[in-house]
Amino acid sequence: MPNQSRPKVKKSRALGIALTPKAVKYFEARPYPPGEHGRGRKQNSDYKVRLLEKQRLRAQYDISERQMARAYDRAKKAEGKTGEALVVELERRLDALVLRSGIARTIYQARQMVVHGHIEVNGKKVDKPSFRVRPDDVVMVRERSRAKHPFQVAREGGYAGEGETPRYLQVNLQALAFRLDREPNRKEIPVICDEQLVVEYYAR
Repeated sequence: MPNQSRPKVKKSRALGIALTPKAVKYFEARPYPPGEHGRGRKQNSDYKVRLLEKQRLRAQYDISERQMARAYDRAKKAEGKTGEALVVELERRLDALVLRSGIARTIYQARQMVVHGHIEVNGKKVDKPSFRVRPDDVVMVRERSRAKHPFQVAREGGYAGEGETPRYLQVNLQALAFRLDREPNRKEIPVICDEQLVVEYYAR
């Protein structure tokens, strides 16, 4: 079976952020981009800087360019700063919140849990990672899935990382459930991004 972590490590180094817990140790040792010229590369044009920031945000949510562009279009129509609205828009994705709750270890695992039908929202199965969770929605692992190993690990707190659970979530890992209390604030959302550069990329 091929080592799936390798491409994620390479991508992490290229983007300058650790995309998985496993990538952290590799990234700390060699934080520059991959390849023999990695140390010497410079992001010299404004376009490249904005493109990199857009790719960094996309990678942290593991979404396609099309999904990113759609989220940006919705964020443009929201009140307040477009960049902040964009990050909030992405953070309300079901797979992102499954990750934040500690039920999944990575965004990739969270997406798989949703796609495979293990997650329900307000008592109904939802298998679309892009489903937008609303305040007061209750998200749970489905009864028939709870005995599976990944959820047993989650129940014991195995995926709840070193960071605190974001304040916009009420989490009960023993019940493998959480609720979105309210809309997230940008400063509470644990993604690494200068979202204004992303807005400038799309506004060009």
